[in-house]
Amino acid sequence: MWLSGIKWMFLIIGTMIGAGYASGRELWQFFGQESELAIVLFTALFILSTFVILNISFEYKTYHYIPILKMLLGEKLTFLYDGMIVLYLYTTTVIMLAGGGASLAVLGVPFWIGIGIISSMLVLLFIWGNKGMVMMNAVVIPVLIILLVSVLIKFSHVGGQILKLDWHHQANWPSAFTFTALNILPLVAVLGAIGRDMKSKGEVWIASIGSGLTLGIISFLYNHSLTQVTNEIMLYEIPLFALLKSYPYVMTVVMSTLLWFAIYTTAASGVFGLITRFKKMVNMPLWLLALILILTMIPMTMVGFSTLVAVLYPIYGLLNLYFLASVLIFPIMQKGH
Repeated sequence: MWLSGIKWMFLIIGTMIGAGYASGRELWQFFGQESELAIVLFTALFILSTFVILNISFEYKTYHYIPILKMLLGEKLTFLYDGMIVLYLYTTTVIMLAGGGASLAVLGVPFWIGIGIISSMLVLLFIWGNKGMVMMNAVVIPVLIILLVSVLIKFSHVGGQILKLDWHHQANWPSAFTFTALNILPLVAVLGAIGRDMKSKGEVWIASIGSGLTLGIISFLYNHSLTQVTNEIMLYEIPLFALLKSYPYVMTVVMSTLLWFAIYTTAASGVFGLITRFKKMVNMPLWLLALILILTMIPMTMVGFSTLVAVLYPIYGLLNLYFLASVLIFPIMQKGH
């Protein structure tokens, strides 16, 4: 039970720690100064949301996310959210493929070869079906966490400072809701695909509490470190590099590799959510479905996504908040029945 629970925990963290999170960009956008309470709130909301979704997934032995949406939103809204999740996963995966190509270009690998490498690695992953996805996260995510946390601890000397925090000035607490909402919808696509692989309720508890606490602690450390270099963050596209400037160059190379793997795990989560959704409609192996999907995505990596993101993401933000509210009130509604 413990081992399986930890395996799902790393899958959840792998879905969450995408390139936006690992680079510090997402955290800085939502949190920053006066956000300690917001991060504590986010931790609680994330544990509760993950538990509710995983629990439905486990009880109904799901292998894609539609049954979860039906339970939480009803038939009519499921159609809308299904379309939205497919579009969200598709666009973010295209962005990750482009990011995978661009980040290798820094090391002198041509853009298209970089996209070819990340695409091939994604297709190979699904030769092992669901197991490939879970195994990859179980190997990559612990390494990612250890590296990230060691940089943050070395940088921020958090020890005695937590007690000195000014808990009275915590104006940013509403960010906890928007940050959780942003991350919970893509998570449904992954959690909906593993219901029938879970053996016990204990796994649900371990995965939800373990992932929430781990992400809460990392977010707290990361945000605390970033607030100490507030003036320099503006100079960096990737806030993480503002923390690394006093480190030897080799550390920047190591962390750039880490960011590439964060891009890879996000792309893998996106492809995983999509292929498990369509598997029932087209009866073919997961790797072949992944190959077809990725081949449709590669030409899209040349499209300027900034406008698409600028239009889509605010809409997602509102719809995600409604979804988060549905997740949070679900246990109360169930008690009422």
